[in-house]
Amino acid sequence: MQLWPKLIERAKKGGLNTIETYVFWNAHEPEKGKYNFEGRLDLIKYLKMIQDHDMYAVVRIGPFIQAEWNHGGLPYWLREIDHIIFRANNDAYKKEMETFVRFIVQKLKDAELFASQGGPIILTQIENEYGNIKKDHKTEGDKYLEWAAQMALSTQTGVPWIMCKQSSAPGEVIPTCNGRHCGDTWTLRDKDKPMLWTENWTAQFRAYGDQVAMRSAEDIAYAVLRFFAKGGSMVNYYMYHGGTNFGRTGASYVLTGYYDEAPMDEYGMCKEPKFGHLRDLHNVIRSYQKAFLMGEHSSEMLGHGYEAHTFELPEDKLCLSFLSNNNTGEDGTVIFRGEKHYVPSRSVSILVGCKNVVYNTKRVFVQHSERSFHTSEVTSKNNLWEMFSEAVPKYHTTKIRAKEPLEQYNQTKDATDYLWYTTSFRLESDDLPFRGDIRPVLQVRSSAHSMVGFANDAFVGTGRGSKQVKGFMFERPVDLKVGVNHITLLSTAMGMKDSGGELAEVKGGIQECLIQGLNTGTLDLQVNGWGHKAALDGEEKEIYSEKGMGKVQWTPAQNDKPTTWYKRYFDEPDGDDIVVLDMSSMGKGMIFVNGEGMGRYWVSYRTLAGTPSQALYHIPRPFLKPKDNLLVVFEEELGKPGGILIQTVTRDDICVLLSEHNPAQIKTWDTDGDKIKLIAEDHSTRGTLTCPPKKTIQEVVFASFGNPEGMCGNFTVGTCHTPNAKQVVEKECLGKPSCVLPVAHDVYGADINCQSTTATLGVQVRCGLEKKGA
Repeated sequence: MQLWPKLIERAKKGGLNTIETYVFWNAHEPEKGKYNFEGRLDLIKYLKMIQDHDMYAVVRIGPFIQAEWNHGGLPYWLREIDHIIFRANNDAYKKEMETFVRFIVQKLKDAELFASQGGPIILTQIENEYGNIKKDHKTEGDKYLEWAAQMALSTQTGVPWIMCKQSSAPGEVIPTCNGRHCGDTWTLRDKDKPMLWTENWTAQFRAYGDQVAMRSAEDIAYAVLRFFAKGGSMVNYYMYHGGTNFGRTGASYVLTGYYDEAPMDEYGMCKEPKFGHLRDLHNVIRSYQKAFLMGEHSSEMLGHGYEAHTFELPEDKLCLSFLSNNNTGEDGTVIFRGEKHYVPSRSVSILVGCKNVVYNTKRVFVQHSERSFHTSEVTSKNNLWEMFSEAVPKYHTTKIRAKEPLEQYNQTKDATDYLWYTTSFRLESDDLPFRGDIRPVLQVRSSAHSMVGFANDAFVGTGRGSKQVKGFMFERPVDLKVGVNHITLLSTAMGMKDSGGELAEVKGGIQECLIQGLNTGTLDLQVNGWGHKAALDGEEKEIYSEKGMGKVQWTPAQNDKPTTWYKRYFDEPDGDDIVVLDMSSMGKGMIFVNGEGMGRYWVSYRTLAGTPSQALYHIPRPFLKPKDNLLVVFEEELGKPGGILIQTVTRDDICVLLSEHNPAQIKTWDTDGDKIKLIAEDHSTRGTLTCPPKKTIQEVVFASFGNPEGMCGNFTVGTCHTPNAKQVVEKECLGKPSCVLPVAHDVYGADINCQSTTATLGVQVRCGLEKKGA
């Protein structure tokens, strides 16, 4: 909550004028009739803060939201209502949905937050991406949508209602688009309604096991201008800032870090060039919005894949054109209104006065940035860990018993990720293998997400599924004995599913359990009698907090102990840089700092490239104290807590990569009311490097003019490298908070006739605080 003002302010500096927010039903009403709007859940305070920043708000009430959020935002208690079918023409569901929607609307009305009351809310949303499940309900789906629309409209908010990812919507409700290229892929059937784009996906959310998902700034900007060129009037980014799935809020298999590739990364830092390139786009659009919102629209084809969309207000002498080159890999020139214009492949140029180019989506003139991670000295200071291992339960110690393993969610009620399953059985000497080189195999089929197995208290291994393939098979050799044997399984659900027509029926847990390889054949334990225990002892006693940690006996830590809690204290790192934990030495579990859940970690889940899906976990500074912060982790597997690193994050490495051959865009313009006023044409290409606040350029890490290769943080010189470049850049930039570099071969003494040259300047500098005594 303490970070909200800074994040909102940064978004506004990025050229945004509106912020969308979901309303999280399962967070605000975790128990039926018991509401929570405190602290980070203070929706009213958040919306008022948006208004204080002179911005608008779009409130997506849903109340189903999906959002890669646990259970799609629906509270667990809905599942326990008789005969309920989620998001259907079902009286039980509609009753609860309407109660919550009307409650939220009234709460917003009481705070006078709707635009009709002078507040910031200009749009509200009912339902979400219903087309994904409409086939599951067929004609009843249409009846449900009609009911939802009429129910929403009857609340009389005084602002329009929207439905996302649809081409039409009932009554006065406005359908909107979600996707990557809505200007070219979406058809609005309700021609009398405005074109709104509620989710322009800036990357792709990631589940454990996924490779990093990238989407370039150029492609995002291209999609935005294609939408506006075709008459669109609003574009919202999903996500502009992703953030962190703290605690247990993420849906099944979803990473704790969310949309780190957004213009503002997981930590809220500006990710360049996305942030700056889109900022420039937003400023142009907002400066000339009157033309394309009120002007007369015309379009014409200028060649294969080339087109122009023009908006004119002759009485105001306003003219705005969008020149598109929709061809892939083909740069070209077009003649428009008697003037020749160069348009790179898959790009859109904005022409002010239908003549002067002020922006092209392919020409990135802003700096790039790269994150750097620095291990803080507080990592090694008093790096003393203590541990408490969970007792592995046995059948006779459990209270909930059944002939077969019970379904997991019915036992945990989504109050915990964990459910212990345990069974016992007797073996005679004739049952065991006669040969010493043969070991019995424990075989378990599960529809949960992961599992830790024990046989006679001994750890035998872990198993897991994936988001793509539901369920998994766990097979491990076990040591059994004559007499009573105990099998115990810690089953884990990494969040509940967030979408699908069968959401209310999704199940998890142990589905089959066998012992293979016995002398007397396969032993089927599925109907052997099972004991169950929901939640961990450490969870129930809240030993991750100062209040609860004294309820168990802690001992000096040892490595490689499964299902174990570890704790230590650490001081807050100096400064105000972002703080993260590098959990590379651990396996899978949960992180707590000063009693607050920082999220699930699963470092042992590797991508196809062999790297952890996520190794770094955000610890916001508002959760920290200057001294003695309590760090507690629950490790399911075989982690080494002594290797956890406390790090700080900066974006002090900044770069430019620009070619002399690329025509510069005009930057010397200013606004005059609703018009863009051209000051002068500027045909020179320059690169600007600007450090974060309070920092100056301390080092030139790389500089080359010719054909440098790579990207920010990983540049290498090409065959046309000039050695003078670094000296020129040092003279222009060292010790300054910002510098401007010309992109011209003669400045750097480069050979323009070098056969492989691209006439490109590549520079990386490192920013930092002024050294003391300097």
